[in-house]
Amino acid sequence: MVAERSTFVSTARVLGTALGACLLVSSLAAGAASDSAATASAAVTSSAALQRLVEGNQRFVAGKPKHLDQSATYRHGLTSSQHPFATILGCSDSRVPVELLFDQGFGDLFVIRVAGNVAGTDELGSVEYAVHHLHTPLVVVLGHESCGAVTAALMTAEDQSHEAAAIQDLLKQIQPALEGLDPKLSQAERLHRGVEANVRQTVRSLQANADLMKPHEGAMPTIVGAVYELETGKVRLLK
Repeated sequence: MVAERSTFVSTARVLGTALGACLLVSSLAAGAASDSAATASAAVTSSAALQRLVEGNQRFVAGKPKHLDQSATYRHGLTSSQHPFATILGCSDSRVPVELLFDQGFGDLFVIRVAGNVAGTDELGSVEYAVHHLHTPLVVVLGHESCGAVTAALMTAEDQSHEAAAIQDLLKQIQPALEGLDPKLSQAERLHRGVEANVRQTVRSLQANADLMKPHEGAMPTIVGAVYELETGKVRLLK
């Protein structure tokens, strides 16, 4: 009986030591993951951030995503802080999952999604937070082909009048971008050009905001526009 108790105690000590070692290794790994994320974000430039997005989208298009930064250990390392390397202002459309199409993981991107990727007060405040407090060097305004919000903004005033009041207010934010479109173009071509024009309008709006472009700390952000192609999966940068 004494021998059995002695064996039990010895086994418990061994297991306790092993468990403690495992927890220590896990804690160190989580800390390393968090430190790595912070260091990488602090060091990245806007051009490097854009290149990471381009390369991630290339993997997505090729069907060879790496599913970066999605492990439990990495996720645990983000519980105390976040250090995204880019801010994305995109559309709410369910077919445009930002982290997936750029092949990025937890903590990599600060994402704001709203129908029509417009920059109203709430969206602007979110972008300013990312630039001022998270110091993301790059802001991408991401539209997409076949955007329902742009499609609705191209409808006649009579058709739009049947929409709910809040939807009509949203469409009014998009309409100025569409005023220069040639009415003789096909519906498909008008939508294609309208999507790009709406992205460019939002980019100009952000670039014209003094508070955003002159943060209290850090460098002035780079703001670019892009369009996601539903058929190919490719993100097309606008010039």
